[in-house]
Amino acid sequence: MITRDDVHHIARLSRLSLSETETATYGDQLNAIIAYVEQLNNLDTGDVEPTSHVIPLKNVTRVDSIRPPLPREEALRNAPDATGRFYRVPKIIE
Repeated sequence: MITRDDVHHIARLSRLSLSETETATYGDQLNAIIAYVEQLNNLDTGDVEPTSHVIPLKNVTRVDSIRPPLPREEALRNAPDATGRFYRVPKIIE
């Protein structure tokens, strides 16, 4: 059973700030999920083959086509800070 402290611990790990009402709500929801999974654990799945997906996977891709590149001026137009021909970014190495 998920306790109030467990919910606070999970929230802290997720960097979430929860009110007492949210803590109670999420605790109830997590307990309901665990109860449901326990029901699934009681099912006989001996004859079921392991699968990674229940439906077949298929990549949806488009055909590559050669197009002219975006002009540099247009690419730099939306940059928050650009200088000449380059993007300008904050220094990250001290």
